[in-house]
Amino acid sequence: MTAAAPPWLRRGADGSVTLTLHIQPGAKKTEVAGVHGDALKLRLAAPPVDGKANAALLAFVAERLGVAKAAVVLKSGQTSRRKVVEIDSPPPDIPQRLLPD
Repeated sequence: MTAAAPPWLRRGADGSVTLTLHIQPGAKKTEVAGVHGDALKLRLAAPPVDGKANAALLAFVAERLGVAKAAVVLKSGQTSRRKVVEIDSPPPDIPQRLLPD
C-alpha cells in the first residue's frame, strides 16, 4: 500500500509532479527546513535579487531529485515566497529525497 502524497506534492496525469514551496531566501545555507502549512519550506543561501534565489531554487530541487535542471520549471511565484515548481519525469521517491532526515 502506498502512503498518501503530502499536501505540497501533486502528481499530474502526464507523469509530471508539481511542488508547492515556501522559500526563505538569504539563509545561511541552502536546505530543506520541513513542512510549512501545505507547502514544503526551503531555505536558500542566495539573495532574492535579480532572480538569483529562483535560479538557486531550481538547481537545488534538480540536484536533490537527481533530474536535469531543464526538467525543473518555476510555474508561479517568481517574486513571491510561495512558489509552484513543476518537474518532468520525476523519480518516484520525491518525499524521501526532499524531506530532511
